[in-house]
Amino acid sequence: MLPEHALAELRSALRAERVFDDAATRALYAHDETPRQIEPEAVLFPASHDDVVALARIAFKHRIPLTPRGAGSGNVGGALPAPGSMVVSFECMQRVLEFDPDNRLIVVEAGIVTDEINRIARSAGLFYPPDPGSSAYCRIGGNLAMNAAGPRAVKYGVTRDHVLGLRAVTGSGETIRTGCRTTKGVTGYDLTRLLIGSGGTLALITEATLKLLPAPESIATLRVCYASTRAALDAVGRIMRQPVMPCALEFMDHRAIDAIRPTGTADDLPPDTRALLMVEADGTVQDLPRQIAALEDALAGDGLLDLRSGFNREEIAQLWAARKSLSHAVKRIAPLKINEDVVVPVSLLADFVDFIDHTATTHQLAVVSFGHAGNGNLHINIMVHPDDRDEMARAHRALDAIVQHVLALGGTLSGEHGIGTEKRRFIPQEIDPATLGIMRAIKLQFDPLGLLNPGKLFPD
Repeated sequence: MLPEHALAELRSALRAERVFDDAATRALYAHDETPRQIEPEAVLFPASHDDVVALARIAFKHRIPLTPRGAGSGNVGGALPAPGSMVVSFECMQRVLEFDPDNRLIVVEAGIVTDEINRIARSAGLFYPPDPGSSAYCRIGGNLAMNAAGPRAVKYGVTRDHVLGLRAVTGSGETIRTGCRTTKGVTGYDLTRLLIGSGGTLALITEATLKLLPAPESIATLRVCYASTRAALDAVGRIMRQPVMPCALEFMDHRAIDAIRPTGTADDLPPDTRALLMVEADGTVQDLPRQIAALEDALAGDGLLDLRSGFNREEIAQLWAARKSLSHAVKRIAPLKINEDVVVPVSLLADFVDFIDHTATTHQLAVVSFGHAGNGNLHINIMVHPDDRDEMARAHRALDAIVQHVLALGGTLSGEHGIGTEKRRFIPQEIDPATLGIMRAIKLQFDPLGLLNPGKLFPD
């Protein structure tokens, strides 16, 4: 339990209605999208940067760990409370502090929903490119913590590529500002890029200055069916070697296709479809036909079964229907999804998917793979029944084999979901001891008592 005098200080600094230690609230904030639950000692709802400074200083004084939280939509345990910690929920910090279309930037608080940023940007003919699948409800602070991405990353990059500067609070309650308001700037170390993707372990980000781009005039979509996984992924390689860069290049394997067939969204797929690509291009109305023609040429080849295009909102929605139904469809396979977000070189994707299929067969598991093929970023979903101890043991052996194979191929443990609690045991396999030591030393500079999101990112 928290010391009563610490709670009293928090209620005085934040006001009583922003500090909750009742059982119902603690239970509500005890988990993210991972199945584990750890109840925090209290949940705090700061309404401003100054509130975050105040609570961080009180936590530092009393040595109370803090677990930052956006929408809790992450699936690697990044927002899972540490034992004895207080959750800092940023959901009350949703203000737009500045919108400057002339300089193509927007300054927002950490709790704003990602889609709201895009809505405001598009009112001035601009857009914010990162598009995580949860953008309708996830918050920009969580996106910053995990360096979130989405389908458009193949052309536009990830969250880190669209942040000009940050305002944040260190573990001792100091305010820091990073970056600048211009797209060029090399004054000092790049602490902005350091904080993004750090999972809330270095500082509590309260504000972000985001870079916006002119919104494309038009979008067109291709849905392409292949007779084999290798045929589809060979086509991915051809696309990535030619000059027209798609703004999305998504892949679904045969188990994903089998999962969506009962939903009715895949009725128009050829029956022998074993892999599917979703390819999207954007640009001016005049140039889009040229881009689509170039992409169609690259997609043609052995194993192509069907190619359909969409140039208006209704046609595009129809083509995406099968992919959009996948998340719910896989839940029918088994109640628990072990979700791995790994990246391998694009040229090795086909070999990697073959290895996943072999691993699934060897361990007698249902494994569904899909994701952002243009970046080599696959979401590997091992579907399991948590009450089946033998199946769970096989799943963990399969996971170990997949991780080791990813690293052997020159890949990485996470492309956009982060490390959290779920992957930190694998960190020493990817990061050498000297580099890991430097990272731990950096952590101590920002957070000398180790109070910010403990139990995440680094192995014990």
